[in-house]
Amino acid sequence: MNRNVSESQNISKPPFFDGNNYNHWKAKMNIFIQSLDYNLWDLIINGPDLPTSINENAEKVPKPRTRYNDEDRKKVQMNAKAKHIIICATNSNEFNRVYSCVSAKEM
Repeated sequence: MNRNVSESQNISKPPFFDGNNYNHWKAKMNIFIQSLDYNLWDLIINGPDLPTSINENAEKVPKPRTRYNDEDRKKVQMNAKAKHIIICATNSNEFNRVYSCVSAKEM
């Protein structure tokens, strides 16, 4: 086996994080997500704009799914796509640390 040849990455799968060399993985994930959809990258950096409504106390609260319109569904779907990419790229230890996060930014 030629030790000078490095492993290649499947361009349709996110780089896998095994718990080591986080900075290397992070740089690869940045490029991978940006290459899929730059809006996903913006969502991860800025956080999602999840649907909200105003309750009787004039407070902003999460909008019930039963009241989502098409734009609301697009917002939550973008967040779900970003979360899916991150989940697919992590080992079971890292998965256990992030799976309960509401947003990709939290992850």
